[in-house]
Amino acid sequence: MPTVFTHAAVPIALAAGLGRNKVPVRLLACGAIAAMLPDLDVIGLRLGVPYTSDFGHRGFTHSLLFAGLVALAGASGHRWLRTGFYSAWLFLFAAIASHGLLDTLTNGGRGIALLWPWTSERYFAPFRPIEVSPLGVHGFFTTRGIEVLKSELLWIWLPVLAAGMALFIARRAIARRNHMNSTPEEI
Repeated sequence: MPTVFTHAAVPIALAAGLGRNKVPVRLLACGAIAAMLPDLDVIGLRLGVPYTSDFGHRGFTHSLLFAGLVALAGASGHRWLRTGFYSAWLFLFAAIASHGLLDTLTNGGRGIALLWPWTSERYFAPFRPIEVSPLGVHGFFTTRGIEVLKSELLWIWLPVLAAGMALFIARRAIARRNHMNSTPEEI
């Protein structure tokens, strides 16, 4: 898995690209937190839940179904999030689902149960360039921890922020074009 805080990269980049009108600050904050939520399953390791169990690490909490259900629960608070129900659901789903998808790109572990409960099979992406993060805090203060952070910068933060910037530029260009094409009465 990438480090827990790196999972917030996707909602941050989406919010930067879409703008505050589409992603209010409250929705962004909830999306960043929700993107980290699947890793609460590490508590199961301490409670004796086997890693390979459907309820173990990288199991059901990393599935697309889990992402959809948590997004549904979050979207029920869409008024507090200052957005519409569907917009809240879509943003939160993208944030949470990105967690499992990013984890498939890591070079460690036993795969991700993306399609649970339909199958317990665990998946990896064919290309796995991201160094798997240590589970404990002490692992961050080692040479390996620094290598993990470098890997995440190269393979997650830079591409995701570049995609967010491209979305921002496209959004601005469309707005500019729409403004230029509007009639004086529309302005």
